[in-house]
Amino acid sequence: MRILILSCNTGEGHNAAARAMKQRIEYEGHEAVLLDYMRLKSERASRVVSNGYINAAKYAPRLFGLAYSLALKISSPRRKSPVYWANRFMGKYLRAYLAENDFDAIIITHLYPAEALTYLKKRGELRQKVMAIATDYTCIPFWEETDCDWYIAPHRGLIPEYVSRGIDERRLHPCGIPVAMEFARREDAREARRRLGLAVDAPVYLIMGGSMGFGKIQAFANALCRIKREEEQVVIICGNNRRLHRFLSRELASLPNVHVLAFVGNVWEYMAACDVLYTKPGGLTSTEALVGNVPFIHTAPIPGCETRNQRFFAQNGLSLSAKGILSQLELGQMLMESESEREKMRAQQRAFAQPDASAQIFRLIQHECEVRP
Repeated sequence: MRILILSCNTGEGHNAAARAMKQRIEYEGHEAVLLDYMRLKSERASRVVSNGYINAAKYAPRLFGLAYSLALKISSPRRKSPVYWANRFMGKYLRAYLAENDFDAIIITHLYPAEALTYLKKRGELRQKVMAIATDYTCIPFWEETDCDWYIAPHRGLIPEYVSRGIDERRLHPCGIPVAMEFARREDAREARRRLGLAVDAPVYLIMGGSMGFGKIQAFANALCRIKREEEQVVIICGNNRRLHRFLSRELASLPNVHVLAFVGNVWEYMAACDVLYTKPGGLTSTEALVGNVPFIHTAPIPGCETRNQRFFAQNGLSLSAKGILSQLELGQMLMESESEREKMRAQQRAFAQPDASAQIFRLIQHECEVRP
């Protein structure tokens, strides 16, 4: 099989899910081509869309949240949204690319390419089956106006929400969100620390702000470093936020047992090495922690779908969350000091996690491609 995977560079989560599917497809001995959807038009188009999303989320989070709420109100299966009409213009670039490149199926991890593919399908210009993978623990606005052959939901408990929004239940498959296969290994913490150059016997706090370094990480990291015990280690991953990395590297350089990192490609090792994780409630990072069986605290969400991610995890005992930095730090300290509370959370995570999500998704596509005449 040869499968096209389309993502969009608005946050790293969509790309991470896409890479996880590429990894699985190639592991199974098939070919996968991964593309940033907007680059079919131009590099500039990709940068404009990416920067617009990231800047809105980072610098105007309240406005971002209001836009999400408005989108929920106008979202309907009875009419097409401005999002659909905007992405319709990408149809010609997709049409040209598919005419020159042969694929058996298409996977998308973002709404935007689903809209363009829906446009092509309505015009009878799409022969491939399309699978849409949701990367948040909610049905985001406008999925219901797309026409994909399968919709992969993060959990079976979310099926009623998707159906209520107008998505055909027969097309829904609660396989989970795919993450890199390494997260399911759940390796020994001491061995992971040894490989990463951390003190093997000292507890580890891990702070992550997603690829954008979103949230009040400066204040959060400073507060944690002030109250942690001397022997406890703190690892801070700043993602692609270079300014944050430079600032924290200078500010915390003199403190013992504090490690400030930029973007890393082996997040699973740092999760395996830590005792307690602090992270914003992005769908992918939360799923990686879930699959990795890591006790964690959700910090400030980007208003919108991340608020709903936070709610899903907290309500099901998969993470802890609180408003305000001090309350979040106190929850982390409680987890660090209580092995029984950490194990309670781990047990709940094991009951909910779907570490084989990418394998389940691959089998769905493989079956369809094999039975198609």
